[in-house]
Amino acid sequence: MRHYATKDLSQKQAYKFLSGSIIPRPIAWITTFNKDQTVINAAPFSFFNAAAADIPLVTVSILRQNGAIKDTARNILDTKEVVIHLVDEHVVEAMNQTAATLPSEQSEIELNQLETTPSKSVQVPGIKAARIRMEGRLHQYVPIKNHNDETISDLFILEITDFYFAETLIDQQKEYILPDRFKPIARLAGQTYAQIDGLFDLQRPK
Repeated sequence: MRHYATKDLSQKQAYKFLSGSIIPRPIAWITTFNKDQTVINAAPFSFFNAAAADIPLVTVSILRQNGAIKDTARNILDTKEVVIHLVDEHVVEAMNQTAATLPSEQSEIELNQLETTPSKSVQVPGIKAARIRMEGRLHQYVPIKNHNDETISDLFILEITDFYFAETLIDQQKEYILPDRFKPIARLAGQTYAQIDGLFDLQRPK
């Protein structure tokens, strides 16, 4: 096997190895309000996963660029509120457009003419076209620091307050989400994405 010691890697190499190995990754397409609730920000993040179920918690790590905090991270710290949308083929193109770097005073929602829908537990609206979304509030914030004590990533643990599912995506009797109907889009590395295919079951050992 080819071996790399992380002490010899650049930040770019480390990112390529992480993002290329830990795959596929779910995408959190997040809407937030700025502090004054005058701009709705929308952006996708793939360092994202579930963290707990006793309290429904998810984690999102938002990497900084040259030490600068991103708009979504700043908004979460200011307002403590988010809406997380899961991405499928119906919204993947729109999601990709919101990945562009914009000035903080410009809204990706307005620029891309995305229709929003009111939320129940938070002020920030959701994106109507997304077939799964979750409203959430900040539960815990952890600034991730490098060996020089500089913040390099903003880690958020978010408590989900509300779930929304398109009627066709959920078995309402068993309350299962139907992945073969949702067909989520997953993040790989670089500009590459993937769809779930070839589902199979394994009996878990007792």
